[in-house]
Amino acid sequence: MTPADTAEHFEREYGCTTVEWLRWLPGAVRDCPWHLDGSNSARTDLGSGHLALRWTVLSPRRIALITLPRLRVQFDFIDSHADGRRAFMRYFDLYMQRGGG
Repeated sequence: MTPADTAEHFEREYGCTTVEWLRWLPGAVRDCPWHLDGSNSARTDLGSGHLALRWTVLSPRRIALITLPRLRVQFDFIDSHADGRRAFMRYFDLYMQRGGG
C-alpha cells in the first residue's frame, strides 16, 4: 500500500464533458447516497465520512483533427478511513474506465 492508494486529497483529469460526468457519477459511487452541491460540485456520503467532488472544465485536448473534452476533478475525502477510501476508489476507477484496449 502506497500513500497514493489512500490519499485524502488528490486531483484527476477525465476525458469527458460535464454532462457525461454527471451521467456516470451515480454508477461510480454505487450504493453511496450523493447529491449535487452546486453546478460544479457534489458530495457523496461514505459511512461516517464523505467525499467532496469539485470539477472544472479544461480546454479541450487537440490531437491532429481530434478534439477531446477534459475535466479536472478534485477529490476530498473527509473523516474517512484509508481502507474505505481504497475500496471506494477501486470500484470508482473501474466504473469510470472508458475505451482503451
